[in-house]
Amino acid sequence: RAFVKEPDEGAPAEGLPERPLSEHPNYVTPAGLRQLEARVGELERRRLELLDDDLDGELAYVDRDLRYYAARLESAIPVAMARQPRREVAFGAVVTVSQSGQPDRAFAIVGEDEADLAHGKISYVSPLAEALLGARVGKTVLWRRPVGNLELTVEAIDYPEG
Repeated sequence: RAFVKEPDEGAPAEGLPERPLSEHPNYVTPAGLRQLEARVGELERRRLELLDDDLDGELAYVDRDLRYYAARLESAIPVAMARQPRREVAFGAVVTVSQSGQPDRAFAIVGEDEADLAHGKISYVSPLAEALLGARVGKTVLWRRPVGNLELTVEAIDYPEG
């Protein structure tokens, strides 16, 4: 393969875009920090397997993801739940809200990498979290949504332990 430029070690494969890094501070809950550490460990192990098997195609994706998660881990700002205000919604809170005529729903306000709506985890920079942050039990907040605004009442605030 004469005159073929090989990519530098750690450089992205041609045509494979880097995963974009958020412009927001990378606040993480204790569980979120453990998830980032585990993901980096998984990717490092997978990278070694691929090097042994000489699977360059998949290796490019693993390298890209490893760079992303390593950067997210490096920039992580752990937030101690014990220091959060107990009587108002802040980062890390599990907030139970009610909406007229609907069953109560609970949302955990977490870091961007932890967000998983299917499990009730929302990013602290999401419109719903922004509406809830700073609210106290009994307060009605306005969740601004493209499909129509909703009024939600804060019914409970809890902070999970580490």
